[in-house]
Amino acid sequence: MNAPRGDWRADLDDVDAALVDGYQSGFPVEPRPFRAVAADLGIEEDEALARVKRLRERGVFRRFGAVLNPPVIGSSTLAAVNAPDERFEAVAEIINGYRQVNHNYRRSHHWNMWFVVTAASRETRDAILADIEERTGLDVLNLPMLTDYYIDLEFPVVNADRFARESLDATEVSATRISESATADLSALDRRLLLEIQDGFPLTRTPYADVAAAVDATTEEVVAAIERLREDGCIKRIGCIVNHVVTGFDANCMVVWNVPDDELDVRGERAGRLPYVTLCYHRPRRPEQGWEYNLFTMIHGREQDAVDEKIDELAGEYLPFEHERLYSTETLKQTGAQYEELVGEE
Repeated sequence: MNAPRGDWRADLDDVDAALVDGYQSGFPVEPRPFRAVAADLGIEEDEALARVKRLRERGVFRRFGAVLNPPVIGSSTLAAVNAPDERFEAVAEIINGYRQVNHNYRRSHHWNMWFVVTAASRETRDAILADIEERTGLDVLNLPMLTDYYIDLEFPVVNADRFARESLDATEVSATRISESATADLSALDRRLLLEIQDGFPLTRTPYADVAAAVDATTEEVVAAIERLREDGCIKRIGCIVNHVVTGFDANCMVVWNVPDDELDVRGERAGRLPYVTLCYHRPRRPEQGWEYNLFTMIHGREQDAVDEKIDELAGEYLPFEHERLYSTETLKQTGAQYEELVGEE
């Protein structure tokens, strides 16, 4: 994969732009999906497929396929440690060594290393956190998601927007409670299918048939299973997954807020409706560890000043509470969740 140099949009035409901004979700789930996309764009099937391949090779698309939902399929948590500077690299190596750790970032805060652990069960997840504490000698801040107000990293990027969805007015939200213990009721086919598609669909004329052959099922069975997993929330969307860093959205900030508990849902839903808020969710306070924040928001942007302006607006008009801004300063690990560890055994 080769990331574009200079202006990544320079050699994109209107059809490319329509693919990038129009098919981050809603990709057809049918035997010949690229034929349906081509008909919509006024081109031939092979051209549609070739364009997606080219955008994938250039790094504009991270992959083509399904965005899976680890907290619904298994048990996931956001965790953090305060790693001393002199041991930072060693601690990162220990944490990154777990297959169940799929994201790890350095952030500008006392809690300076933030990582995601996703496992097949809450018991396994918490055992990993306990093992990390023992091996590093550091306290782990365990912050599982309790309520999802709005999580959607789909937004137009073929533009000059300074922050995500600068041209939109609002987004749809709903408060969805997340259980730490509940896991999806997966069939044997569901398990095989999730393992097969975790890194994307094949870029061929017949991706669903190719997946079906790999999991020993018919195309019809795979299409039906994908639709069912999407309805159950195990799959969030299907499409061409944009690489936001390549497309310039690298000034991203996680903001944590101390919201009165009796106002949390109202404030969370109101903030989640703002188009520039790409993530909004409730995680627990941990006062015994000095963590008093219960609402998390994320803003993606191309310019740090523009992101800070939107955070100022959020604090002034929607969330007038104590908060902290945790900018990511280094990516320590970034992979998809390892579903071999997540779907468990039949």
